[in-house]
Amino acid sequence: MSGMKQLNQHGRMDPLLIPLILISLLLVGAAGFGAWAFMSRQDYKNNSDAKSAAAVVVAEEKTSAKKDNEFVEKEKSPLKTYAGPAAFASLSLQYPKTWSAYVGEKPSSNNPVDAYFHPGFVPVIDPTASYALRVQVANANYATTLRGFDSQIKAGKTRVTAYNPAKVPGVTGVRLDGDVGGGKQGAMVLIPVRDKTLKIWTESVDFVNDFNTNILPNFTFSQ
Repeated sequence: MSGMKQLNQHGRMDPLLIPLILISLLLVGAAGFGAWAFMSRQDYKNNSDAKSAAAVVVAEEKTSAKKDNEFVEKEKSPLKTYAGPAAFASLSLQYPKTWSAYVGEKPSSNNPVDAYFHPGFVPVIDPTASYALRVQVANANYATTLRGFDSQIKAGKTRVTAYNPAKVPGVTGVRLDGDVGGGKQGAMVLIPVRDKTLKIWTESVDFVNDFNTNILPNFTFSQ
């Protein structure tokens, strides 16, 4: 009858039945393990392929960004030159050719030379705007101009270090990093020029590299 143990002709259970059951269970278990292993391998392969594809995309994006940056840097050369009036230190300044300049030269004003430089075009002149490069020859002596940064320096908002122009030996001014006025972050160089002060600065940390690489190594002036 169904549900009863199979007995041999002597009324005893067949001794081969138990090993057969065990073998069957082992086969079922092996098949299950094989299926699990296969699925795990496929999942790993799929995830691995996805990770590899993502890594390739990231690598390609980095390569593309690097090429774009290299192109942008190459486009800046050769540098253009601004030459200021002889009456106001004969300043000669080089800047990227991809930048535009707006220069005011007014001998009777507080800033006889007041220049703005920026990539592409110079935005509307506005105290709230941040320009890639500013240049002034100010009708104020060096000590007075530097004192104007005392509060930022004491508050730790601005770092001050001695600065010697690369192309004008024997002259010492200062470099200011951090708050360069008006709450703008960047870098500025102040240099005494007779009874005036030469101010060269960037009003954005985005242009500090240009400031260090293209601007500071290339400017000259007369004492």
